[in-house]
Amino acid sequence: MEIGTGLFTCQRRPDDDRSTTELYDEMLTLGRAIDDAGLASAWVSEHHFEEDGYLSATMPTLGALAAETERVELGTCIALAPLYDGVRLAEDAATVDLLSAGRLTLGLAIGSNPTEFEQFGVPREERVERMRDTTDLLRAAWSEGPLEYDAEFHDVSPDASVTPKPESDIPVMYGGSAKPAVRRAARVADAWCAPSALSVEGVRKRVEDVRTVREEEDIDGEFQIYVLQHGFVGESRDEAWEAMKEGYFYIQRRYAEIFSGEEVEELDGERKQELKEQAVFGTPEQVVEQLEEYRDALGDDVHFVLRTYHPGVGTDRMVECVERLGEEVVPHFE
Repeated sequence: MEIGTGLFTCQRRPDDDRSTTELYDEMLTLGRAIDDAGLASAWVSEHHFEEDGYLSATMPTLGALAAETERVELGTCIALAPLYDGVRLAEDAATVDLLSAGRLTLGLAIGSNPTEFEQFGVPREERVERMRDTTDLLRAAWSEGPLEYDAEFHDVSPDASVTPKPESDIPVMYGGSAKPAVRRAARVADAWCAPSALSVEGVRKRVEDVRTVREEEDIDGEFQIYVLQHGFVGESRDEAWEAMKEGYFYIQRRYAEIFSGEEVEELDGERKQELKEQAVFGTPEQVVEQLEEYRDALGDDVHFVLRTYHPGVGTDRMVECVERLGEEVVPHFE
């Protein structure tokens, strides 16, 4: 089992008076800490038009992280594929991959927030078709020579040759938890990421479905399973929870608003308890024990992304968490 972390969102909580520059500096500090700690991956997330400054520019951010790191896999979890110009995304992703010496994984999803689609002028009902078209265009753009692909939603000639070209294939990861999304990933993508809302058993069932689809449809090639879950590593279980809970609840409230397009003033007690129960947190030993449940259910060939970045926790506290994760949790799974 490989273990990575993130997801960098660079949101500013109402009680945080730092500038955006300082929040971005914090992200780069954590990126260096992740690389130094020997973790497998670091991830950024994407949303738009959010008053708390939720990270919107994934490719420039990954370019900056590429310059600050040497070994760690870098990825989007998730880039909202329907909102991109496919050619520009192909160019930018290839550039990041070259800058990082082949360390990019491009995670894509169809998106859901009505405001984002409206502001970008993209029909929300076309999002599934647009993501598939973007994926096919990306792979055509990264191949040698001209595109030789007639894109449905992108006005580019099949005779155009997009540059730069990555030196090797960039893995495309799909997100989503619904059965059609998981099966789409199995057929089209190189990887699938299980969202944090899924239980261990929920992830197991969907991984089984992925493997069944690929076997029955005789789909060749490697396919990576990523699992995303919020958590924190601390000196004690109580200390870890106290460190993460306010930032964790904040981001979950904001997600409820982003996904619904409606204001959510506060999470109720039942929802907070549910979130606490699904998170992976505690001492290194306790985190190892919880991660073992995933390994027992899914096997060793899984990449677990423990989401330890929570807005407003504090840079030093998150660096300490990353160091504990690298020094006392990762070795158990090597």
